Amino acid sequence: VDRDIDKDNPRTKNRPSVDGRISVKGMVIFSVSNALLFVVVSYFINPLAFKLSLPFLIILGGYSYFKRFSSLAHFIVGLALGLAPIAGSVAVLGDIPLWNVFLALGVMLWVAGFDLLYSLQDMEFDKERGLFSIPSQLGEKWCLNLSRLSHLVALICWLFFIKCYHGGLFAYLGLGVSALILLYEQILVARDYKNIPKAFFVSNGYLGVVFFIFIVLDVGFKHA
Repeated sequence: VDRDIDKDNPRTKNRPSVDGRISVKGMVIFSVSNALLFVVVSYFINPLAFKLSLPFLIILGGYSYFKRFSSLAHFIVGLALGLAPIAGSVAVLGDIPLWNVFLALGVMLWVAGFDLLYSLQDMEFDKERGLFSIPSQLGEKWCLNLSRLSHLVALICWLFFIKCYHGGLFAYLGLGVSALILLYEQILVARDYKNIPKAFFVSNGYLGVVFFIFIVLDVGFKHA
């Protein structure tokens, strides 16, 4: 979807989907076949999974278009990834309990908060192309503050997630470590935008795994 934009962006022009290493035909075949498979598999999981399969696909396939007309694009990509815990709950439980909603909201805001930081790299390019990223529309200060607010609210959502499933010590420790990782990420980027890749690969990339491990330990000891 973004090949026409990415080919002109110095940061993204060498991506395989842009420079021809992966053909448009190949990407279309891969995407359509996986989308069909997704719907078919959902049908065999449970009725709720099947009903939600098409709306989920629309969000997953449509978020790339948002930056062409809306500054909400950062939160739509967060929503697309926030659907993962929802999908897991639907597949396993056939239901969406309240704790799962808070977990998903936290994921959405965690991702949106980092996408806001990541988009600072393309601020000038987005201005030139008339794209609606928050840095290009509102400036760096607003972008940084919205990212911090998103991460703060994400942590609050995860706190409610823990409370809803009656989590114990390991869950709260995991939340504390996650908060420190997000704080470190924000400090890294605020110091120098050149640290954005490091903030993603070194800190943000580990957060999900770390939080997951603490939650597994918490549930494991709870039922031991």
